[in-house]
This record gives sequence, structure tokens and C-alpha cells, in this order.
Amino acid sequence: MVATCLQLVGFVTSFVGWIGILVATATNDWVVTCGYTITTCRKMDELGSKGLWADCVMATGLYHCKPLVDILILPGYVQACRALMIAASVLGLPAIFLLLTVLPCIRMGHEPGAAKYRRSQLAGIMIILLALCALVATIWFPVCAHRETMIMSFGYSLYTGWIGATLCLIGGCVVLCCSGDAQSFGENRFYYSSGSSSPTHAKSAHV
Repeated sequence: MVATCLQLVGFVTSFVGWIGILVATATNDWVVTCGYTITTCRKMDELGSKGLWADCVMATGLYHCKPLVDILILPGYVQACRALMIAASVLGLPAIFLLLTVLPCIRMGHEPGAAKYRRSQLAGIMIILLALCALVATIWFPVCAHRETMIMSFGYSLYTGWIGATLCLIGGCVVLCCSGDAQSFGENRFYYSSGSSSPTHAKSAHV
């Protein structure tokens, strides 16, 4: 029962974290920049927003973004963070699918528990890998962006990426370390069977 609950916790945590990584990848509010001093930017109400795909200008009644489409002139850290976040987003799709197939409520014929255990371990490794990719990107980007311009604060996209990567790391560790062993994985299930001499259903454990 405990292993079943841990599997569900690992799946939900990993899925929510992956959604957070997708949101962080698709949005551009990673860091809020300021071309002048912080006091001047606040008085002028003119701030910048920098992300993976566009540089934006935020002012009163104005929000204008310039897409970063010319790959040849992009800084190396932007391209590397793009690649890491895309890899994390793409890697999450098969990982979540594998986790879905090993849930206690999903049965694929008379599949042995060892096969589900191997899929669970593979999914856990993939979740941890995508979490590490997202963590590296969300830490690397603001550090390098601060060298180019003055960062006033972190944006919601960066916070979303941090939270998503942390949730995926926790979920992957739960799936990888708390699934039991290959022999008992998926075997401790309860089912109902009816006997020939009793009209009622009796609960028995299949081990």
C-alpha cells in the first residue's frame, strides 16, 4: 500500500513539475532588467524583460517584445539554455507516459511486475535528467544575463522553472528509490473473488 501511494505521489509531482518546465520554456519573463539605475528605472517606469525567445520592454501602457530570431548573433548561454529547456520539455513526454503505464490502476494484460519495475526505473531516471537540465538552464541564464545588463529582479518564468525542476527532481527520486524491488513490484494488489459456496465476495490478497 505504501509503495502504491509513493508511485502516485511520484507521478503527480513529476507531472506538475514538467508542466512548470513547459511554462518556463514558452514564456519570456525570466529576468527583469534595467538599463539605468534602479531608482531611475522606477521613476521612468521603464523596465526590460529578458527571456529565451525575446527581449521585451515594459512601460506604462506599453509591452513590446523583440523576438530573438537571429541565432548567429545570440549569446552562447542563450542558445545553450534554449537547448537544455527544449531537451527537458521533450524528455518529459516519454517519461510521463512511462510513469502512466506503471500506475497501479493501469494493467497491460498479464504483464509481470518485473517489466513494470524496469519501466518505472527508466522513467525515474528520465525525470531526474530533465530536472537537472532545467536546473542548469534556470541557474545559468540569470548569472550570464547579469554580466550583460543590470538585473533588477527575477521574473515569474524563472520561478516557475525552479519550482518545476525541483518538483521533477523530487518526483524522480521518489519513483526511482521508493518503488520496491522487481519481484514485488506491482504484485501486492487486492482483488475480489467469489467462491462457489458463498454468495458474497471475499477480499483476498494476490502476492
